[in-house]
Amino acid sequence: MSDDQSYELLGFDNVLLPVGDLAEAVAFYERAGFTVGFRLDEAGIALLKAGGETPGILLRQEEGLGHRPPPWPSPRVWLEVPDARVAAEWLLGAGITPWEGPFATATGWTVEIADPWGNVIGLTDYAKRPELGRRP
Repeated sequence: MSDDQSYELLGFDNVLLPVGDLAEAVAFYERAGFTVGFRLDEAGIALLKAGGETPGILLRQEEGLGHRPPPWPSPRVWLEVPDARVAAEWLLGAGITPWEGPFATATGWTVEIADPWGNVIGLTDYAKRPELGRRP
């Protein structure tokens, strides 16, 4: 590589989450309101859509991975929603108890859920700073 070449980060491709059972994981995330973009059972993967963006959450089945609570601290993926407090109520109605929250942040509110394998997804809004959100 020459000195005049560099690279730049262009954005997210996908976020990969390990799961122990693909069918169970897809059912959990569909209950949480996610849409499946595609599913390849023979490859042990399914892509969950995140709004209208091309990147998504890629569930990848890992052999021998059992149910486990999330470790603390654990990596988290946060997705923007119009109102995190409404999302928390919706999740409860779907039978999913939030892992944390809703709690206040500097920009709004967040609620986190944990799947059976300890992956944590946050749903966050920009109620306090709407100019920073996708829908100002």
